[in-house]
Amino acid sequence: MPRRPRRRSQHLKSRPLTFSRFARSVAQMASTSKSNKKSYRSFAVSKSLSHCPGYGLAKHTLEEKTEQSESSDEEFETTVGTVVKVEDDEDEGLFAVVTALNLWRYREQKCIEELKDFLLKVCKEKGTFDQLKLLLGEQAHDVGLLVSQRVVNLPLQLLPHLYDALFDEVSWATEDEPTEELRNSFKLTHYIIYSKIYKVKPQHKNAEQNRKLNKDDDNAVIYIKPEDELFHKLSSWFFYFPLQTSQPETRELKNYMSVGLVMAVEAGKIPTFRQELRSLMSEP
Repeated sequence: MPRRPRRRSQHLKSRPLTFSRFARSVAQMASTSKSNKKSYRSFAVSKSLSHCPGYGLAKHTLEEKTEQSESSDEEFETTVGTVVKVEDDEDEGLFAVVTALNLWRYREQKCIEELKDFLLKVCKEKGTFDQLKLLLGEQAHDVGLLVSQRVVNLPLQLLPHLYDALFDEVSWATEDEPTEELRNSFKLTHYIIYSKIYKVKPQHKNAEQNRKLNKDDDNAVIYIKPEDELFHKLSSWFFYFPLQTSQPETRELKNYMSVGLVMAVEAGKIPTFRQELRSLMSEP
């Protein structure tokens, strides 16, 4: 079955801030192809993007990598996902990347091995550790690592379109990837999501509140990415771990600490996530 048509790109003129080395490496590979044949998926919502508030700050390209090279299995490539980048600037012009990596398919990549070891090291909750180890090991065939990184000033109205494009492509890939192995690699049952949040410092909450997060306390957590709050709510399980950062403390964050948040979200919850994200971004 042929692949869906590729989306066309648009020009972007301003320069991005950098984000994590891991996400940049994924974005670089997602935006570069060795294939001689290039085609772009039509982006069904591309017209609506140009009307998003804040879109006029810079026209954002939604350019996706072309077909995975069949001549080499040494490259760390993905076949689904989107990058927002400066056209024809592979090194510096990256504004955002969103993709899903099958943990079994990329199990031998050094960065994936290191990530697995790191997550198992920082997970201190016994029950959660067992579930995490299961998804990273025995069930890795069916687990996708959701990578979503962007510069802080990317218009939030783009988020529903970026995630819709990603999850649509994951669905399409289960039917139109060239081999059964690749098709099966997108039949995901769970997504692992790692993000950074700010959580109120222990000395500002009593001992009982420190033992577990009161989900009714809107001031207990500050989400840097608005979609993380939705993933958090829909997650099957999650855990926190402290982060050491040299980021200067602002007045607004003086009572908060930087914390890593790892979540497992069932694939069956993704339609709900997409609907709630669209509703969230449409709020005045």
